[in-house]
Amino acid sequence: MTTRPDPVRDADPEALALARSLLAGATYAALAVTDPADGLPGISRIAFGLGPEGMPMTLISSLSTHHGALRADPACALMVGEPGEKGDPLTHPRLMVKARAVFVAQDAPERAALRDHWLKAHPKAKLYVDFGDFGFVRFAPVSILLNGGFGKAFRIDPSAL
Repeated sequence: MTTRPDPVRDADPEALALARSLLAGATYAALAVTDPADGLPGISRIAFGLGPEGMPMTLISSLSTHHGALRADPACALMVGEPGEKGDPLTHPRLMVKARAVFVAQDAPERAALRDHWLKAHPKAKLYVDFGDFGFVRFAPVSILLNGGFGKAFRIDPSAL
């Protein structure tokens, strides 16, 4: 039996630039979590952005199912990057970030700065950002995989971004 070479390469400067661009340009993402009720995976679309320090983050309601899932098990995955208007959707770049959710306490000293930063990119969130059930969650990346299209897969060390 022959072993095939690993098609996923370490990121080069072009791949890193594309990954940074996908993260910086995303205002929403797909979030995969493990449902504590049955142990099965679930996916939600969430508002997405980068915090002041460049860490992926979101603002979510404690009433959402993915909030409870992240509280029970902070291991998750995010996907950013959407298909373009033309062509095969699988040829368009996308980024998968495996991460651990880190909840920001309502009384955390940095919450006000996160709020102001979030509202610059998500101005409509002003309607609900201060509701008691909404809070910020940071995602601490564990591993990153860039799929730049067919034959263009790269591993990215989280510290490189």
